[in-house]
Amino acid sequence: MDSRFYSRVCPGLIINIQRSNGQIHEAKVKTVRVDGASVSVEWTEGGTIKGKEIDIKDVITINPELSELPAADLKENFPFQENKQKRRSTLSKIPAPREVAAATPNVSTPEQRTPAARGRSRMSVIAESQCSLQENEMGVDPCTSTQTRNNSSVPAGRTRTSKLNCVPEASVTNLNGNTEDHLLPGRISSVSPVRRRSNIVKEMEKMKNKREEKRAQISEIRTKRAQEFDSSCPNWEFAKMIKEFRATLDCQPISITDPMEEHRICVCVRKRPLNKQELQKKECDVITVPSKCVLLVHEPKQKVDLTKYLDTQAFRFDFSFDESSSNEMVYRFTARPLVETIFEGGKATCFAYGQTGSGKTHTMGGDFSGRTQNASKGIYAFASQDVFLLLNQPRYRSQELEVYVTFFEIYNGKVFDLLNKKTKLRVLEDGKQQVQVVGLQERQVSCAEDVIRMIEMGTACRTSGQTFANASSSRSHACFQILLRRRGKLLGKFSLVDLAGNERGADTSSADRQTRMEGAEINKSLLALKECIRALGQNKSHTPFRESKLTQVLRDSFIGTNSRTCMIAMISPGMSSCEYTLNTLRYADRVKELSAHNGGGETQNQMETESEEMEGLSPQYNLCKDEEEELSPHMFSFREAMTQISEREEKVVEQLKELKQRLETELDYLLGITEQPDYDLETFVSTAKYFVEESSRNLLSVGETLDALGAAMQLEEQASKQMRRKRP
Repeated sequence: MDSRFYSRVCPGLIINIQRSNGQIHEAKVKTVRVDGASVSVEWTEGGTIKGKEIDIKDVITINPELSELPAADLKENFPFQENKQKRRSTLSKIPAPREVAAATPNVSTPEQRTPAARGRSRMSVIAESQCSLQENEMGVDPCTSTQTRNNSSVPAGRTRTSKLNCVPEASVTNLNGNTEDHLLPGRISSVSPVRRRSNIVKEMEKMKNKREEKRAQISEIRTKRAQEFDSSCPNWEFAKMIKEFRATLDCQPISITDPMEEHRICVCVRKRPLNKQELQKKECDVITVPSKCVLLVHEPKQKVDLTKYLDTQAFRFDFSFDESSSNEMVYRFTARPLVETIFEGGKATCFAYGQTGSGKTHTMGGDFSGRTQNASKGIYAFASQDVFLLLNQPRYRSQELEVYVTFFEIYNGKVFDLLNKKTKLRVLEDGKQQVQVVGLQERQVSCAEDVIRMIEMGTACRTSGQTFANASSSRSHACFQILLRRRGKLLGKFSLVDLAGNERGADTSSADRQTRMEGAEINKSLLALKECIRALGQNKSHTPFRESKLTQVLRDSFIGTNSRTCMIAMISPGMSSCEYTLNTLRYADRVKELSAHNGGGETQNQMETESEEMEGLSPQYNLCKDEEEELSPHMFSFREAMTQISEREEKVVEQLKELKQRLETELDYLLGITEQPDYDLETFVSTAKYFVEESSRNLLSVGETLDALGAAMQLEEQASKQMRRKRP
C-alpha cells in the first residue's frame, strides 16, 4: 500500500466499518495514531454516540475504493483538510517563481512595478500558488508549460478548472526577493515533507533511549556478575553475601597437630560437605568454621521491604570440625581420650546427634556406598583398634583382660539385639537397682577385625525408614558397647551411640501413625538424654534416667565420679536445613552449658529454673523445635496421646503374656485331673468353672485396656490432623 494512502486517512473522513456481529455501516474517523497503525471512529446508534479502534489493515480491506480514488475526489471528501490547505496557501507569502515572471511579458519584476501593481501582483501570485497546489494535488505535471495547461481541455468528470503556473523547482522566491524552500504536496512521492515533530514523539524517543540505556546497564551488570559468581544459583544473592563475609575472616581450622584436651563433658560439632542432591539443586552453604572452637551460621532473612540480609549467629564449642575434617580427625579429639577411661574402671559414652541425613551413621559406622559399608573408617572401629593397642602394652598385658562387644538398638521404646537375629529384649532392674538388659548377648572378640565383622552384621539389621530428608534414614538409636572384663567381672564399659535423626513434630504430623510414634519416641529420649547429661555435669543427686529406654539402658554411664561423656553434634550445611541446624546447635549449646566449669552462679540457677519449667511439660516435648517455644493445645494433646498409646500398648502386652502363662498352667492342671483313673468329677467341674470365670475377668480387663488404647489412637489421629491444618 502506498504511503500516500495513510496520509489521506484523517479526522472527518467517512468510512465503512464492520461490527463484531458482521454488520457493516458508516462511521466517522475521529483520531489517527501517530504511527498510522490504527484509527478511532465514532457513529450514532439509538441516539447515543459509540466508538471503537480499528486496525488500518481492516480499513483497507473494508474500504478498497479509498486506494483507487483520485486525489481530487479524495480532496472533496476531506473538507477539513481542504480548508486547512487553503488557509495555509492564503496566509503563506509565496510569490511566483522568477522563471515564470520572466517568461510572462505581462508580469513585471518587483523593481519595475508600481505600488498598485505590486499589490495586484501579490494577490495574483497567491492565487496562482494556490492553484498550483491544487493542480499538483490532482496529479498535473508541474513541468507542463502554462500555455499548454491553459489550452488543455478538462475532462467531463471534472467540476472545476484553474490556470496554473509552472513551478519546476522546490525553491521559490518570496516578495522580498529571498529564496526559500517550498515542498509541494504533489511531490510527496519524490521529496519527503519536512514536518515538525510533536512533543509526544520527542518524549517517546527519550523514553526509548532511557530504556535502551537501562537495558545495557543491566546486561553489563549481569555479565559482570556471571563472571564473578554463578548467577544460576537460586539463592545467589545470599551466597554472594556469605562469600564476601568469609573474605573478611582469617580462618584457622582445627589441625591434626593441635593438642588434645580432656573434658568430663566434651561437646563438639561437625559440618558435613554438601551431598549430591544439594549440589544438583545448587544449595547455598550457610555454615562457616573460622577456628577450631567457633562455628558461624549465616541465617538468610528478609526485611519487610523485601531487602535480603544475613543474620550471622556464632556458637562456641570444645571443638568445631569443617567439611574437610576426616573421621580420623574427629575421633582423635572426641572419642580417643575416652578409651583409657575404661581401662581405669570407668564408664565412657560418645553420642552422635543431629538431624536426619547429617552424617551421624557415617561418622560412627564408617563409609557407606549404597548398602555397602566400610566399617573400618568409623569411630566404632577406631575405638576398638585403640582398645587392642592398649591391651598389648606391658601395663595391661598381665591383667588378663578380655574384650566383649554388644550391639543393640532401641526402636519405639523397645530394645532389640542386633547380634542375635534382632531378638526383642527386656530391660529390668535387679535387687541392687542395677539395670539389666535380659537376654543381651555379649560376643568375645580377639582383634579389631572381629569387631568390624560384628559392626557390619549389626548395622545390616538396624531399623531404617524414609523421612522428609533422607530416603533411608536410621529410625532407631544404635548402641555399640565395648566391655572390658577381668575374670568375668566387668571392669569398664565404652558405649558408642548413633542416635536416631531428630525431626519436628510439624514434619511428622502428615505421616502415618508409625512414623509419628517414631518421631515422638525419638524426641522423648533426646530430652531425657539432655536431662541426664545435665545431672551429670552439675553433680546432682538425682538423675532422671527412667524417662526413656535409652537413658535407662545407659544408666550406669551417668553414675559415678569416673564417668565421661562426649557429644558430637552433626549438622547439614545447606540453606534448606538452616532451621534444623540451628535447633541442633542450640541443643548442643545447652549441653555445653551444663558442665560444672562452664556453669555456676546465675547460669546454674537459670538452668535449674529451665529444668523445672520443662518438667511441667509433656515428656515428649519436641527438642528439634526451639525449647523456648510454647506448646500449642494440639501439640500438647498429640504428645499426651502418644504417651498413652505407649503406656497402654505395653500394658496390654503384659496382660496377654500373664494370661497366656495362667491359661497354660491352669489348663495343664485341669487336663492332669482327667488323666487320673478315679478323679472326682464334682471337683473337676467346680475347678473348671472357676477357671472359666477367672479367665473371663482377665479377658475383660484386656478388652478394657484395648478400648483405652483405641481411644488414645483416635485422640492422636485428631491431634495430628489439627497440627497438619495449623502447619505453615
